[in-house]
Amino acid sequence: MPSSPSLSGRGAVVVGGSRGVGLAVAELLAAHGAGVVVNGRDPDAVAQAAQRIPNACGLAGSPADPDMADTLIEQCVQEFGRIDILVNCAGVPEPAGSSILNITSAQFRDLIDAHLGTAFETCRAAAPRMVAQGGGAIVNTSSFAFLGDYGGTGYPAGKGGVNGLTLAIAAELKEHGVRANVVCPGAKTRLSTGPAYEAQIADLHRRGLLDEVSMQGALEAPPPEYAAPTYAYLASDMAEDITGQIFIAAGGFIGRFDRPRPAIIAYRDHRDNPPWSVADLRDLIAG
Repeated sequence: MPSSPSLSGRGAVVVGGSRGVGLAVAELLAAHGAGVVVNGRDPDAVAQAAQRIPNACGLAGSPADPDMADTLIEQCVQEFGRIDILVNCAGVPEPAGSSILNITSAQFRDLIDAHLGTAFETCRAAAPRMVAQGGGAIVNTSSFAFLGDYGGTGYPAGKGGVNGLTLAIAAELKEHGVRANVVCPGAKTRLSTGPAYEAQIADLHRRGLLDEVSMQGALEAPPPEYAAPTYAYLASDMAEDITGQIFIAAGGFIGRFDRPRPAIIAYRDHRDNPPWSVADLRDLIAG
């Protein structure tokens, strides 16, 4: 097996590739030979990123818009002949102090759209092309926040949705040679810096949502370059047997979430027994 991935001749789209983790991923994919389409919402940031990355071009806009998602994939095919790699790194932060007690419906929908909507639209646009050419790799970005430990509403819901969507894509497209995985990165970006972010983390710790280790990890996150290699590995043939998994890349820590499996609390055959009573369930679950 090669000691480093060769992505020569591959076409890649990196959504959210103009800043942070996405920019580090785009640079690393290009360093391994891929042609990269860099996407982001800020036209200036996209142009600067595309200029600094060899064999890259940029397209600004939100791929949560179906037309933009289609255009983004089409540009990759036009520029590089193929769409082999799709990486979704786009994200927006939860509003400061947001919780189920105060978030508006519009704010919640915007968060779902930015995270889950973007992942869906780009995967929808890329998957048929990947199937037609006989393979491809999708790497979507989630977050520890899907566990709920960081509070909020739309951000953890969107990231949890990305996990479920990716696992479903992986199962559906495995027979076509298309792989789909998730990375939960821990990295210092514009979303995880500044007084407001630090105050939010301190407040979560005060309220008991974050333990001391998690708080320090959130405040002292490593640079994005530490997360990028996991994306490049999953995008390459070195991970040809890896699909439907959720990884953690946080500095020197590499982890993987086990696939949830049901733990049996009790069982009896419904054909020979009545439903469990409420009192039964109390004794079984609480006792």
